[in-house]
Order: sequence, then C-alpha cells, then structure tokens
Amino acid sequence: MPVKSPRPGDLEPIETASRDELQALQLERLQWSLRHAYDNVAHYRQAFDRTGVHPDDCRTLADLARFPFTLKSDLRDHYPFGMFAVPRERVARIHASSGTTGKPTVVGYTKNDIDTWASAMARSIRAAGGRPGDIVHIAYGYGLFTGGLGAHYGAEKLGCTVIPMSGGQTERQVQLIGDFRPDIIMVTPSYMLAIAEEMQRQGLDPRASSLSVGIFGAEPWTPTMREKIEAVLGLDAIDIYGLSEVIGPGVAQECIETKDGLTVWEDYFYPEVVDPETGKVLPPGEKGELVFTSLTKEAMPIIRYRTRDLTRLLPGTARTMRRIEKITGRSDDMMIIRGVNVFPTQIEELILRDPVLAPHYQVEITRPKNLDEMTILVERRPDAGSADGHAAGERLAHRVKDLIGVTAAVRVLHSGGIERSVGKARRVVDKRQLGALRS
Repeated sequence: MPVKSPRPGDLEPIETASRDELQALQLERLQWSLRHAYDNVAHYRQAFDRTGVHPDDCRTLADLARFPFTLKSDLRDHYPFGMFAVPRERVARIHASSGTTGKPTVVGYTKNDIDTWASAMARSIRAAGGRPGDIVHIAYGYGLFTGGLGAHYGAEKLGCTVIPMSGGQTERQVQLIGDFRPDIIMVTPSYMLAIAEEMQRQGLDPRASSLSVGIFGAEPWTPTMREKIEAVLGLDAIDIYGLSEVIGPGVAQECIETKDGLTVWEDYFYPEVVDPETGKVLPPGEKGELVFTSLTKEAMPIIRYRTRDLTRLLPGTARTMRRIEKITGRSDDMMIIRGVNVFPTQIEELILRDPVLAPHYQVEITRPKNLDEMTILVERRPDAGSADGHAAGERLAHRVKDLIGVTAAVRVLHSGGIERSVGKARRVVDKRQLGALRS
C-alpha cells in the first residue's frame, strides 16, 4: 500500500537536529523542570531532600538517575491537586483516570501545556501519514480520558478536518465512515476490529472504506494484531503511545515510513529504561521498564515516572530522536500462574496464529483449591462450526502449554460471545480475590 513519506519542509527542525543539539536542549529543559518541581510541589521537595539530591546537582543528563522515582501511588496519595506546580486558577483543564483500582490519578494542564500537547499530537499524526486537509475520525473516548481531546486538538492543529465521534454506537461509526469518507481513524485496536465486524455484518467490505491510516493506542497490541488489522481493513496500522500522567497520547509515535518502533518526542519527554526490580538504569537495547520525565510541563511536572510498560530504548531511524520498541506488555499486567510469568499478549499471539479463532479473548484466573488456574475464553470465527472451534481450542491449549509453559483450559465461544469494548479491552479477569472473599 502507498506510504505517505514526509516531504521536504514537513518536519520541524528539532526532528532532524543532531544528537548534540537535542541533548543540549534536553539538559536545559531538564534543569528547569527539576527546579520547577522542587520549588512548587511539596512532594518533590520532600522526596529530593529525603534522597539527598537538589536540582543544582543535575549537571548532565546522566545525573537524572540520582533523583527519586515517581509512582502512581504518589499521585493517588496527593489526590486531587497536590501534585500541581501552579495555582489552581492557572490550570486550564483537568483530566483523570477511571479510578477503577483506587482513587483516580488527576492531571492538570496550563494553556501552554495544552498547546504543547496539541503540538506533540500534530507531529504524531503527521508522522503517521496525516496531512493538512485530511479527515480524521476520532473514536477514542472524550471526557476525563485523555484520548479523545488529545487526538482532537492535535488533528486540528495539523490542519485536519475532525469528526469527534468518540467511542460506542458502532453502527453509527460505520455509517459516518461511509458517509464522511475519513482518511484516518484514531481508536483502540480492539475496537477497530469491532468496527470492521460491524461493517461485515452490514454486508460492507472493510477494505473498500476510505480509511488509509489507523492510529491505534491506549492498549498493548502485537505485531500479529497489526497484520490482522491491515489485512481486514487494507490500511496502514500505526502505533501511538502516551499516558495521562506524562501528558496523554502523543508522547511517542511510530513513523509510517519505517514502522519500526515509536519515536519518542525527546524535546518534550526524557525517556529512561530501568530494571523493574532494582531501578537501575539499563543501557540502550536492554529490555526493562519505561520511565519518563517531563521537560516542559508547567501545571504538573513529572519526574522519573515509572510507567510499568516494558520496552527497550533504540537509536533513531526516521527521526534523530530515539525510539522505543513496540510495547506489548506491562509489568503490572503480568500474570504469575504457578510460578510462570504470563503476559496477555503472549496468548494473543497464539490465538492469532489459528485461522479458526477470532482475535477476541479474555483470560480468567481463579484459585478454587489453593492453586491458580487459568481459563482462556476465545471466539471462533463466524464461518467456523462448533467442531472446528473445539479442535482449535485443543490446539490453543497445547500451544500455550508448549510455548508458554502453563496449563490452561480453553473455552471456544460462538462469534460475539465476548463483550466488545469501546475503549481499552479488558483482557484479564482475576477472580482470585473474589473467591477469597466468598470463602
């Protein structure tokens, strides 16, 4: 399929600056961010003092490793506005997580922060192949979730025409894609497949739609899932990365001309990869936990935030800035089943290998007799019969045992048997605590 490579003059100068130029800018901004956090956020002042470091101790980029980490629990402990570095009256917008596992994490933005975010998102959409005048269909959720508004402001800043559809109403999504003929869709990869299913249900060929680029994020997805989406929809499936604690979507973006990992916008966000157990900074190319420090945020600077996302730092290719390897798992998504580490994306890879199985699944974990048990619920494709599904389930159980090393029960459901998500897919249902409460 044709690739929209950047034309001369498309890129901002910083995207092709030398590493020396970029690092000089990073150090200047890092020193400002550390000072801003220390002077204006009680948590950072206390954490720095407790660790025995001061913003003046940062004389090189490597000195950042001397400063303490920020954890999600720190943000929850200072709910709602305790991590803000400016008076509340200067905060132009507030976003927050869902808070399903405790207090929500709250983030604030000044007007300058929102402009920075829009610039990072515009750059991301352009890197994915978007151009001024393109029609962008946004099916990320709007509201406190950062996805919808983050994508919206970036697309407008790039000069695109925005369809602010938000999530849900899948039949309506299909209708508007057919009527408005957008060039680009921004959505979670799992919901993109649900939209494609609805197209097929209506007798439409997803490959015949106007969509040429899909910018997919907000949940881990595998290279095999990319191949599946591109085959079903006939578009370029491009990865985007972000998290609300750092700013929202647009922290890093895959470039359409290479599709070889996500370029980190290093003039705004400084990346590190650390050993998840020891916190030691790892050298380039070694896999570990991704850590980010904001370089320009005013309302809520974030210093060495542990994302729990697992990846590697790689040299730049399409841009001077470094890349992160595609994120297919999180340290806190990892399931430990009878001593074996299991990630949902490992199971997804095996499901997508089987032509009978559809890419809709959930993993249930139970502990009925003091031992963990894992059950994989997966759908068969609409054209597959129950006998085919039974055989595919046996194949999947065998592959999980051979390749991952755990025994799993597999239940193959009819097409549509697993509830569709309009946002982030819920891949793991842990029923162990529920069982303990009942016993």
